[in-house]
Amino acid sequence: MKKTIFGAAIILAAAFAFTGASQAQNSPMPIPGVDAVVDVPGAGELPDKNLTYKLVFDLDRASETMDKVNPGLTFIAHYINTLAKYGVPESHRKMVVVFHQQGTWAILTDAAYQAKYKMTNPNIALMNDMKRAGVDFRVCGQSVHFNKIERSDIQPIVQVDLWAGTTITTLMMRGYAHISANFR
Repeated sequence: MKKTIFGAAIILAAAFAFTGASQAQNSPMPIPGVDAVVDVPGAGELPDKNLTYKLVFDLDRASETMDKVNPGLTFIAHYINTLAKYGVPESHRKMVVVFHQQGTWAILTDAAYQAKYKMTNPNIALMNDMKRAGVDFRVCGQSVHFNKIERSDIQPIVQVDLWAGTTITTLMMRGYAHISANFR
């Protein structure tokens, strides 16, 4: 638990350090309704519009309550909008979200989510916005199998892979940086 909280604190601190008022662009936000991180005057490290950000986000936790958007998805949306704010073009944002373990439930269609939780899936709208912004969604086939999720119950924007462990490590070997997106 302490390791997870420490890791989340480091990621959030890094995300907040990515901003700086003098360097921000007035680019439109690719994810509507989600802010970029706040500006930090004099911040040293800022997003570099000349780099390609190849990131694989590891999302294995559910929301604290299932009527809320998964906070990991919100974190990723903040990250995308922050990159855009600093002029990093969509062509330089290669983002993959890998759902597994308890994070898997976010990938359900609205009908399947309603059948399981008796409410609409709060993640769908944000995921669709993120998909339009170029985010690739994957789900662990092992989590799908062991949770007895039917393929027809998975949102069509989500690709089923063999195993989160394989997806994450393969993408890392292809030059993607691994970021935990597990917040509550």
